[in-house]
Amino acid sequence: MTKRTYALAAALLLSAFPLAASAGEADVLKATAQKQSDGTYRISATVRHDDTGWEHYADAFDVRLPDGTVLGTRVLHHPHETEQPFARSLSGVKVPAGVTMVIVRTHDKVHGHGGKEFQLDLR
Repeated sequence: MTKRTYALAAALLLSAFPLAASAGEADVLKATAQKQSDGTYRISATVRHDDTGWEHYADAFDVRLPDGTVLGTRVLHHPHETEQPFARSLSGVKVPAGVTMVIVRTHDKVHGHGGKEFQLDLR
């Protein structure tokens, strides 16, 4: 295939799925942490994404350390087309001793991880 053929195929593919391409990446607008009696945290995240249906929606958020270590993932099992932004929580997050900040990031079915992350101060 030539470069022109690849470009034409890509343009046709994108035009076939305009809604999926237009939804963009998911963003974390806000996050909060509540330390539980067992020492773990309950992390709540407010997420915004232009969900367009089952093919393109925010499907998870992660809580991770600055070095990239994932402490927990909340899977989101369905689109939130009519509920934007929306908030969900993840309980049982074990944060290593001495850690004072975690990062909350989202994931969507088309773009993967991306969009705005939120740095959450645990102090």
